[in-house]
Amino acid sequence: MPIRIDFLGGKKVNARFNGFLVETDQPVSDGGSGVAPTPFDLFLAALGTCAGVYVLGFCQQRRLNTAGLEIIQTMKADPHRHLIEEVQLEIILPDDFPEKYRPAIIQAAQLCTIKRHLENPPRFHITTRSPGT
Repeated sequence: MPIRIDFLGGKKVNARFNGFLVETDQPVSDGGSGVAPTPFDLFLAALGTCAGVYVLGFCQQRRLNTAGLEIIQTMKADPHRHLIEEVQLEIILPDDFPEKYRPAIIQAAQLCTIKRHLENPPRFHITTRSPGT
């Protein structure tokens, strides 16, 4: 699946794939207009929503109540390197969530494909070409 990246002026950089448009921008403080999330913010949100897909699927397969189900994601950054060094996902469970499933729902969140890719990162190969070649 190719993803096409478009540059729309200012600091706006968008991605197009499978009929979807994902818009990004930079904050005003970084020269953008602040009308869309930054690519890094989307990356962080993708981590939590990916885990959420597995958590939700776990509950749905077992017909468990999902009212109030939530994930709170927080990050700890290294102030010197300006990189995230830890991502914490706290799964907020409904009051009637069965105790016996608590370890298993954590395991379900661990299955997140993005998390697994970060644990075994892909290689990057970056090239250039002209449109006519």
